[in-house]
Amino acid sequence: MPEIPPAAADRGRTDPLVQLSLEQLRRRSSMKWHAHPADVLPLWVAEMDVPLAPAVVETLHRIADLGDTGYPYGTAYAEALAAFAADRWGWDGLRVEHTAIVPDVMMGIVEVLRLVTGPGDAVVVCPPVYPPFYAFVAHSGREVVEAPLGPALRLDLDALDEAFARARRGGRRAAFLISNPHNPTGVVHTPAELEAVAALARRHGVRVVADEIHAPLVLAGARFTPFLSVPGAENGFALTSASKAWNLAGLKAAVAVAGTEAAADLSRMPEEVGHGPSHVGILTHTAAFRDGTGWLDALLAGLDANRTLLGSLIEEHLPGVGYVPPQGTYLAWLDCTGLGLHEETPMDGPGVVSDLAGPARMFLDEARVALSSGHVFGTGGAGCVRLNFGTSPGILREALARMGRAMAAHGPGR
Repeated sequence: MPEIPPAAADRGRTDPLVQLSLEQLRRRSSMKWHAHPADVLPLWVAEMDVPLAPAVVETLHRIADLGDTGYPYGTAYAEALAAFAADRWGWDGLRVEHTAIVPDVMMGIVEVLRLVTGPGDAVVVCPPVYPPFYAFVAHSGREVVEAPLGPALRLDLDALDEAFARARRGGRRAAFLISNPHNPTGVVHTPAELEAVAALARRHGVRVVADEIHAPLVLAGARFTPFLSVPGAENGFALTSASKAWNLAGLKAAVAVAGTEAAADLSRMPEEVGHGPSHVGILTHTAAFRDGTGWLDALLAGLDANRTLLGSLIEEHLPGVGYVPPQGTYLAWLDCTGLGLHEETPMDGPGVVSDLAGPARMFLDEARVALSSGHVFGTGGAGCVRLNFGTSPGILREALARMGRAMAAHGPGR
C-alpha cells in the first residue's frame, strides 16, 4: 500500500499521532497490524499508532542497561498512580495500602469478582459494552445480567435498578461491572450518575467493580470522576493501568484499588495473582504515570483534533451513519443501522461464530477497513461498529473515504 501523505491542515501538528508513517506502522508485529492482509487499514483493536512516551523509552533503556529484569518489588506503581489521581482528578483518596498489583485490568477484574461472588452468582453489565466483560465473566462461572444503556448511550438507572433486583434473586451475590469511561461509546460518567449507581448498589447489596483503564483519556469538555471518589462507593473496587493511555498493552501490569470498606476483601486476593505482572511492565507503567504527563497532554490534544476530524469525515462520507462524539477514549461508536445491512449471527465455519457481521463485514470486504463489529458488544450493538481514531489524520481520511465509496456502491437497503 502506498504511503499516505499528510494533508496541509495537519502540517502544524506535532502530537504523537502524526509521528509515525504507515510504512513504520506496518513494520510492527502486533495483532493490530497482522490480523488482516496488508491492504487493510486496521481501525479495530484498542492500540494506538503512536511512538512510546520518552519517559517509557528511557525506562526501557535503563532496564536493558542494568539487566533489571528480575521479580517485582515495592509500591512505586501504586504511589505513582495515587499522585497522578490527586493531580489530574483532584482525588487524594487512593490509599496505597488498599491496592494490589495484578497482571492486567481484565485479569484483575476476574480476581476481584472471585472475591465478592461465587460460581452461579450474577454480574451486571451495561451493553453495548467491551466484549471481554461477557467472555471473562462467563468463563469464571458467573451469569451475565444486562442493563442496557439508555437512548443517549448513558447509564439507564431504571434498567440498572431492575437488573440489580434480578441479579440478587434467590439470595445470590451480585456485582456490577462498570466501564468508566464507557467502552465503546466514550461516555464519561458524571459524579451524579456515579453517586446514583453507588446508592442503587448499596440498596440492592451489589458490589461495584469499575474498569477505569481509559481514565487518563478524557478529552476536552469532560472531566473524569473516579468511582471510588463518590459518596457510597466505599465498598467498591476500581482497576486501572497505563496500558491504554500510553499504549503499553504488551507490558503487563495493572493496579486493583479497594474502597475503604473493601480493603479486607482485597487482602484475600491469592498471593499468586501478584506474581503475574511483569517487573518491566510495573516499571514502565510507573514511569508513565509519574513522568509521562507531558506526552499524555500532547496525545490528548491530538485525539481531540482527530475527534473533530472524524465528525467532519462522517458527515462528508457516511451520511446517515449516527455518531455521537465521544467524551473520552480514542474509540468512536458508529450507528450504521440505517444502512439496511442484513444482520444475523454469522458463521466462519461449522459451529464457529464470526466476530464480524453486518456493516463491519461490509467495510472489511468492500472498503478494506477493519472495524470492531457491534454485535459482539451485546444488546444494542447489532448494526453498529466501533472505530479506533487513535491513528494519524491521514489514515483516518483514507479509511473514511474508502468506507464512503463502499457505502455508495453498496446502495441503500441491500
